[in-house]
Amino acid sequence: MRNHKGTLLIAGLVTLTAIAVRHPTVDLRLVTHDVRDPAPHRMQAAVDFGLVGVSVLYTWTVSRLR
Repeated sequence: MRNHKGTLLIAGLVTLTAIAVRHPTVDLRLVTHDVRDPAPHRMQAAVDFGLVGVSVLYTWTVSRLR
């Protein structure tokens, strides 16, 4: 039983060290259009969780503003 407690203690310390060294942070970006474009044709979003990243691009057609 003593050996199991030591193994669990070491595994817990290794896990805490790994988490403390590099803590993942969320990076969220939403790009709706270019400032110079009077009629935007796309919306783009990206989410980065540190370990997993997700990017979404949505496009559509609109008539140009006159």
